[in-house]
Amino acid sequence: MATPLTLKELSKKEILLTSGHRMCSGCGAPIIVKMVLLASDYPIVAANATGCLEVSTCISDYTAWKIPWIHNAFENAAATLSGVETMYRFLKKQGKIDKDIKFIAFGGDGGTYDIGFQSLSGAMERGHDMLYVCYDNGAYMNTGIQRSSATPYGADTTTCPVGSGIQGKPQPRKNLTKIMAAHDIPYTAQASPSHWMDLVKKVKKALEIKGPKFMNILAPCNRGWRSRTDDAIQLSRLAVETCYWPLYEIENGVTKVTFKPKEKKPLADFLKPQGRFKHLFAPGNENMLKNFQEMVDKEWGYLLKASGTE
Repeated sequence: MATPLTLKELSKKEILLTSGHRMCSGCGAPIIVKMVLLASDYPIVAANATGCLEVSTCISDYTAWKIPWIHNAFENAAATLSGVETMYRFLKKQGKIDKDIKFIAFGGDGGTYDIGFQSLSGAMERGHDMLYVCYDNGAYMNTGIQRSSATPYGADTTTCPVGSGIQGKPQPRKNLTKIMAAHDIPYTAQASPSHWMDLVKKVKKALEIKGPKFMNILAPCNRGWRSRTDDAIQLSRLAVETCYWPLYEIENGVTKVTFKPKEKKPLADFLKPQGRFKHLFAPGNENMLKNFQEMVDKEWGYLLKASGTE
């Protein structure tokens, strides 16, 4: 099959998530979905956990998806799709299906890191031939910007608000990419819509690998991040260049950093444009900003060491 990787070639492919859906202006999630679907040379069947993406792209009788698409409850996208993939293998073995079909589950961080983690972990452990894509916007954005285990340290949310008691979320975010790699699945990766070629290559690679795969993709949410409606790509790029969101992959246990900034920017460059971190720059909170920077530096150091690129 053809494997378009240039922007010109990709631009000739059909967009499989139509315009006119009800995602917020400037949301990172539909950008990610379009990139993921453009990367495939195969027919796709998708499952979608309840969340921003699901409720905004399928309203009653109307859908923005041009592929077979299944709406799941918050917690069971991976379980549902693993059942579909199992039936596909059975029908193919019987000779009732003769084409290669790929299976992709989409879920936000709430439905992936937290509520849906058990079905995701189970599907990965059982070895289903599917790709799970988490669009990570760092909170339960669809239900009121409550903190999730993907919410970064210090972030102001409605359930860990900045006030006299606490200054945002006191815990660091869960490192789900590492947790999924610990399942010993063939492929795990982290990507960003700002680096579209890296993202597309990873999706294409994942779809060619047999077995369970997981990708964690940063999805800026201007509503929850309290940022501009036109800065999703800029913030995604800053997340990568500050190493808050490093780009890497783990294939068959081998870690590879796929983008190393020529000059690593200070974390403050990523945090300042976001209102959810405004308090970190207030007098008296200097230590919080320092702690956050140290967390990022420490994790980046671990990643460089694991990949042999120190």
